[in-house]
Amino acid sequence: MNDTNIIQNRDLLASCWTWAGNAAPLRGDETSPIDVRTRVEAAAKAGWKGLGFIHADLPEIEKTIGLKGLRQLLDDNGIIHVEMEFLADWWKTGPEREESDRWRKILFNAAEILGVKTIKIGAELALVGEPAPVDETAFHQEFDRLATQAGNVGTRVALEPMPMNNLKTIEIGAKFISEVNNPHGGLTVDTWHTSRGGTRYEDLAAILPMDKVFIVEIDDARKDVIGSLWEDTINERLYPGEGDLDTVAFVKAIHEAGWRGHWGVEILAESHRVLPLDQALARAHDSAAATLEAASQLIAAEQSEKV
Repeated sequence: MNDTNIIQNRDLLASCWTWAGNAAPLRGDETSPIDVRTRVEAAAKAGWKGLGFIHADLPEIEKTIGLKGLRQLLDDNGIIHVEMEFLADWWKTGPEREESDRWRKILFNAAEILGVKTIKIGAELALVGEPAPVDETAFHQEFDRLATQAGNVGTRVALEPMPMNNLKTIEIGAKFISEVNNPHGGLTVDTWHTSRGGTRYEDLAAILPMDKVFIVEIDDARKDVIGSLWEDTINERLYPGEGDLDTVAFVKAIHEAGWRGHWGVEILAESHRVLPLDQALARAHDSAAATLEAASQLIAAEQSEKV
């Protein structure tokens, strides 16, 4: 048995909503109701090695402990992986683009100070129905420009295909990323979006350009969508291993495709966000750790059979 084929990197990163407390996408101003010091210390106590920050929290952090103070806080608590999100409307024009550009500056500035490796970005989203048409040329050119700018400040950007946006599947997202072919522009691959988009886990190795997979996130859900896809994704996710999406199989497939980075854990659920912070962080961390262990054991068992 070759031990290098077993999952050795078990570092877990709490994606921004996993440790936000009672906050959710497109609800209010999206800022966490819990101060960042309390959250960082709770995350470290629960065993997390990485944290994701939502853009909306950055101005408040700047006004309180400051970004350099945050960097010290992360160092003091053993947080070694830092990601940020979310930049939308980067390909558009007019007021939407002006607002996007304002956040782009804030995110890039924070990335330099915090040593952020990757910033997650979005595409054209529809909360109901189909997403609005996108100018494909502008989408391509502006992504290339955004990725280059990210590289110039020492970071990179990761697009997230979703069944509710114009990159509906991992296949479509991988094709787009490969066509642009910018070294600082890549993909986010998430259990929920992969499964709900209809991509088979066993096909990921053939679909994904692994040098352009920048973020991997695990989570779970029930077999059937509850409400709309948008409602399902922000309110009904489950902890890894507690639903029907077979997160162990997803982890095994993405590992065998070549992923060797840390693992993001993105829990978006009303039941999760109303828990006390320490309980929410412990349950998300421990379920993800158990999932990685189960996947590793499965890989090891298969390797043993081949010997």
